[in-house]
This record gives sequence, C-alpha cells and structure tokens, in this order.
Amino acid sequence: MEKRNNLVNERNKLNLTQKEVAEKIGISEVMVRKLEAGNRNPSSETAKKIAIFYEKELDYLFPDIFLINFDTKHTKS
Repeated sequence: MEKRNNLVNERNKLNLTQKEVAEKIGISEVMVRKLEAGNRNPSSETAKKIAIFYEKELDYLFPDIFLINFDTKHTKS
C-alpha cells in the first residue's frame, strides 16, 4: 500500500495529531493511522467525514481509491 501524503499533509497543516483528528471525526486513532499509511481503506461514511473535515475532495485525499486511471495503452492483435 502507498502512503497517502495528502491526507497526512492536511492534518499537519492544521497542526493536529492523529488522535485529535480521530476525536474530531469520530473514529479511532488506529484507523487514522492505518488510513494515512494506506493500510486500510475508509468506508464511504468515514471517507465523507474526512472530506468534510478537511474541506477537500475525496480524489485528492485518497487518490489511490477515488481517482480513476484511464489506461490509454493497448496492444495490437
């Protein structure tokens, strides 16, 4: 899994700890740590809470799961 740098950066901009974010959003500190590390994907409800809290789009905070990647390469038969 890839670390979600935008999620970490947004938390750092607000000078908050993972525990503080967890308390404000209503999830566990362990969940915040796993989400930031990319070891866990959020439920749709948790993702929405995080996006609202940071006032950012989901594809910015979680590009690995919400950003559609169009593969324009194809092989010729």
